[in-house]
Amino acid sequence: MNTRKLFEYGGIVAGVILIAFGIGAVVMSVNGHNTVVDSLKQEKITKEVTAGMTPSQIAKDAKVAGLPDTIPLPTCSVEGKDIDSSSRARCFAEYMRVHALEATGGLTYSQMGRYATKDGNPKGTNDFAAAQTDPKTGRPVSNGARAIWETETALSTALNVSFMADNLALFGIVVGIALLLSGIGFMILASLGLGGAARAAKAAEAQRPTVPVTG
Repeated sequence: MNTRKLFEYGGIVAGVILIAFGIGAVVMSVNGHNTVVDSLKQEKITKEVTAGMTPSQIAKDAKVAGLPDTIPLPTCSVEGKDIDSSSRARCFAEYMRVHALEATGGLTYSQMGRYATKDGNPKGTNDFAAAQTDPKTGRPVSNGARAIWETETALSTALNVSFMADNLALFGIVVGIALLLSGIGFMILASLGLGGAARAAKAAEAQRPTVPVTG
């Protein structure tokens, strides 16, 4: 077998491998997408929960809560919709963050202390002496506003991760299709090369002069 045929057969093998990887990538990515959708549906975030989640309504709520204008507000809307897709999950997480800021007076986790203060300021304190104490145990009371932020962060992070996972699944599908097309292209080019070599060999054989046989 000459070097040319070796490369041509190698092209066919490479094409088969690329097609196999492409199919695998598409199957795994579709499975990942379905997992994200199923997980979101299990949380049962229905249209009843998304009431008022429109850009105009959240802007009014933020103004009433006294949030500064520098806080970014959602531009998407999920009002009256079930959260059963990654894009809706991402949008819902944006509203959750603003709702948490409304509850904490615009303060984030790092801006609040661990303990509640006697005056009920959401900023709280890290000072034992200034903290509100439980009359039964005498221990400092946890800052409820900070706890709200912790809960919101956990939930919104999970929703944002589902958005990222779904986009990675979409990227995997695109890559899988690209591998499939590349593999098919490799096999076509290699087949054309082998076919051309075979035709050239036949043509050369046909043009070879016949040596007369003498007795």
